[in-house]
Amino acid sequence: MGRLRLLAALLLASALACAAATPARAGISIVIDKPTQTMTVTVDGQVQYRWPVSTGATKYSTPAGSYSAFRMERMHYSQEWDNAGMPHSIFFTTRGHAIHGSNHPGMGTPASHGCVRLSLPNAATLYQLVEARGMGGTTVVVRGSDPPGYHAPTDIPTAAATPRQRRGNWPFRGLFGGRP
Repeated sequence: MGRLRLLAALLLASALACAAATPARAGISIVIDKPTQTMTVTVDGQVQYRWPVSTGATKYSTPAGSYSAFRMERMHYSQEWDNAGMPHSIFFTTRGHAIHGSNHPGMGTPASHGCVRLSLPNAATLYQLVEARGMGGTTVVVRGSDPPGYHAPTDIPTAAATPRQRRGNWPFRGLFGGRP
């Protein structure tokens, strides 16, 4: 019995020594601050990047909280938003919120449909960093409340009416309840 205790103590001491000798890998921390519309990227505890972003516009809030990156797509096409391209997407919620590249105007203001938009070059840099280090060690933290007073269109974009649709059915216009 004494030998078993001694062996267990030695194994525990060895395990603790190995754990102390191996440097902890902090990984990648991506912090999005909604009030300032900025993203800070920290690698192993050291700030590497600070970039302007665009989070969700009015009625399209980017959800605050702490998340893990779980899916990456070099080029994703949104099924919800008119097949819009989302280059260098890093998904962090199961509802479809992602960090992705964009060339839309308004960077640094809340203008998205809930995703976190980055400039195209910054999104490519972040994507390569996460790809190289792995999603397993990547956390995404969204902080703060939505900035007040910003209003954006809330309708999904639709195609403009064709000349025929604007004109109506010309030969029968007005006969079947339509406007003449």
